[in-house]
Amino acid sequence: MNEDQIEGGLKNMGGKIEDAVGGLTGDTKTQMSGKMRQAAGQAQSMCGDAVEEVKAYAAENPMNALLGAVGLGVILGIVIARR
Repeated sequence: MNEDQIEGGLKNMGGKIEDAVGGLTGDTKTQMSGKMRQAAGQAQSMCGDAVEEVKAYAAENPMNALLGAVGLGVILGIVIARR
């Protein structure tokens, strides 16, 4: 588990609490803020999941990961050089 997964989970939980408080008090601004925090937390958690998957793939297939990184570097070099 990495930092993004933990922070994203905490933001998501905080957003759920904020959403619930806003719903109980009738404060739509607090409720919407909670929903936005939930969405941000879910997105951050998903990024953390993706990082973990890439790490696991690279550990299982180091040569493929290296070739993919080199290929991506070449493509980015071409794109940047054309600007």
